[in-house]
Amino acid sequence: MEHEAGLAPDDLAVWHALSAMHGTVERLLEQRLQHDAGLSLADFEVLRGLASAEGHRLRAGALADVLGWEKSRISHQVRRMADRGLLQKAGCPTDGRGTWVELADAGRDAFASGTCGFVEVLRRHLVEALDVDEKRVLRSAARVVGERGVPQPEHVD
Repeated sequence: MEHEAGLAPDDLAVWHALSAMHGTVERLLEQRLQHDAGLSLADFEVLRGLASAEGHRLRAGALADVLGWEKSRISHQVRRMADRGLLQKAGCPTDGRGTWVELADAGRDAFASGTCGFVEVLRRHLVEALDVDEKRVLRSAARVVGERGVPQPEHVD
């Protein structure tokens, strides 16, 4: 029997479980990052993207791609973080429309302050909560679902 939304109850239960898991872990990460470093999870993700980039800087568009965000979202987030001194924006000399986003010292310090707690929350509420087989299945399912959402290039014969 199909649910009124066009999904079987078991299929809808998968979504509810996934959504609840994501919401719980995200809420715990937000609380811990705010407590430890005064950061939101979005702040932390931007800082993580820059910290792992060569020279601790990326073009704004490349940062949006790394995070899987829309360009308008990264633009607003970068502006707010630059206002707080966590990062710096610099024009791109080879492209007048391009902007470099660079990790500032305050951002590097905040990222370092938040990393330990971030890892602790993930370890306690995700990694240690699942056995080896559950982690393998979750990772595989996440990969399959993620790949279905990636636009594929059109083939021209």
